[in-house]
Amino acid sequence: MRTCKLSVSIAFLTALMGLSVACSKQANNDDAMAKDIQTKVAADPDTKDSDVTVAAKDGKVTITGKAKTRVAQQKVEQIAHEEPGTTGVDDETSVPTDMTAVPEQATQAMAPPPAPVEKPAPEPIVVPAGTMLTVRVGQPLGSKTSQTGQTFLATLAQPVSAHGRRAIPAGATVSGTVVSAKAKGKFKGEGELNLALTSVTVNGHTYPIHTSVLDSTVKGKGKRTAVTTGGGAAGGALIGGLAGGGKGAGIGALVGAGAGLVGGAMTGNQQIEIPAESPLTFRLAAPLRLPPPAE
Repeated sequence: MRTCKLSVSIAFLTALMGLSVACSKQANNDDAMAKDIQTKVAADPDTKDSDVTVAAKDGKVTITGKAKTRVAQQKVEQIAHEEPGTTGVDDETSVPTDMTAVPEQATQAMAPPPAPVEKPAPEPIVVPAGTMLTVRVGQPLGSKTSQTGQTFLATLAQPVSAHGRRAIPAGATVSGTVVSAKAKGKFKGEGELNLALTSVTVNGHTYPIHTSVLDSTVKGKGKRTAVTTGGGAAGGALIGGLAGGGKGAGIGALVGAGAGLVGGAMTGNQQIEIPAESPLTFRLAAPLRLPPPAE
């Protein structure tokens, strides 16, 4: 009887030992399997940047952590399935939400384009003080017929350039004002007509300008007077006989290529009159700043 019980005990112990050895062997196999899969994931170009952990139990592989992309997630699972001895794969990895919505290539394509290189802003055009503006008046002006403060219109007779760039085209509209107008008396007193330009219109925009005053005076009984200034008398032809006196600043007409200012024409009653279309030359008293031309 004792012999029979002893035999059963020995058989039972032997079975337990065999089971223990089998379990130990399986555990070693699981550890080796998990380690091998982890190594392959770290070496693969598609999965090496993913933060995943591999574990195995009884041949079943469990993968946790975060895969960098959906492609990397699928590749990790494929590596686990291909591992010898694997009985199953439980993929518990996740992918960042911004990567699951669109493929990696599409994300790169959606990146904003680089900022364009800005060209330096073109410099404005500055017409310097002292520049001569020759205009043709659009209406008659006179010491007797015009009034102080009256506005008159004219057109630019010649184009104006500044530093090699066209600034104001010929034909541009110019506005002026009658600074003072005084009719000459029959026996005494002097007639005068003083003019200045106030604005110019370029490409539909009007800009204020400041010019020197053109001053013409009729003086003395029974005399017709024309006075020129600005160093241009030698190139012009005086209208009417020169008589002594006069304030001096010239109202005049172009002669030839426009060399010089000459005196205003006198009527029979010795008043100063400037017919329409007469050319007058003014000098800019302050620089004129214009925007650069549109490209």
